Amino acid sequence: MTETMIARKEGRAGRLTLNRPKALNALDHEMAQTLEAALDAWRDDPEVDLILIDAEGSRAFCAGGDIAAVYHAGKAGDFAAGGAYWRDEYRMNAKIKEYPKPVIAFMQGFVMGGGVGLGGHGSHRVIGETTQVAMPETGIGLVPDVGGSLVLALSPGRIGEYLGVTGSRINAADAIYAGFADLFIPEANWPALKAKLAETGDPGVLPTGLMPPEPGRLAALRPEIDAAFSGADVREIVERLRAMDSDFARETLDVILQKSALSEQATLRLVRMTRATPTIRDALSNEFRFTLRAAEHSDFLEGVRAQIIDKDRTPRWRWSLATLPPDLVDAMLAPVPAEWRIDFA
Repeated sequence: MTETMIARKEGRAGRLTLNRPKALNALDHEMAQTLEAALDAWRDDPEVDLILIDAEGSRAFCAGGDIAAVYHAGKAGDFAAGGAYWRDEYRMNAKIKEYPKPVIAFMQGFVMGGGVGLGGHGSHRVIGETTQVAMPETGIGLVPDVGGSLVLALSPGRIGEYLGVTGSRINAADAIYAGFADLFIPEANWPALKAKLAETGDPGVLPTGLMPPEPGRLAALRPEIDAAFSGADVREIVERLRAMDSDFARETLDVILQKSALSEQATLRLVRMTRATPTIRDALSNEFRFTLRAAEHSDFLEGVRAQIIDKDRTPRWRWSLATLPPDLVDAMLAPVPAEWRIDFA
């Protein structure tokens, strides 16, 4: 157990609580390893009937992975540190998805990137009125990972391409519509429900059929999203958006032109690769092709500098959609060397 990831047994539940509220519960390497070790220990423990994952603080369940260490290692020329972190994290993500016991996640506030990897693969994914979900990686020169490409691939129509390429943030209703969550439950009811889950070990105590207070917008935008994001590549998507006369098209075009072109093109490819073979292991293995190479060969270091380190919000991307070499996405998504393959055992 670490202070930032609290693992303990409580009644019939194995409880995992992220405890970095001031850092929006950003997931670092040690936290991921602690969580995985607990899952391994409780898999065959007869005293544990279910896993309950939650987080301290009201602002975030988990706003993403703590990638500052990966950035500093990459700037120092150490391009293996990121690979080691992501490989361990992805193995843990797969264990959540494939766990033989119910995994119940309570996700308040920001649920982004690495937070989706923790909560988005559980068997019972609970959200509340403050929940905001996003896979915002194209804004830091990365791609949706932690198995996020699987959720995106299984979203209705072309919603997955839209959310992955743009990194758009969605509310509770849209999180359920897009497949990131299962149940809306008012957050005031969560403490009692957690206690009941621990007491009974039965996820059947969770109420169903409750509706978020704020409506979503994705269902209404679906025709426009499908029309634009069925394009063969991001360049064609941009052309289709430019031909549309709508506020949505103009807003979306502005967003796309601000993000990393390499990341956007790779994200589009990843979502469709994973849709062809929609398993958690294929999704993670596909994502790792990019993230393993990210610090050395992509816009990742510049994106992290601009958004997280210097916070000037003005990344200087190496490529635009017009100048992106056509073979670069192929190279970033080529199979990883044998010594770097993820061991999902």
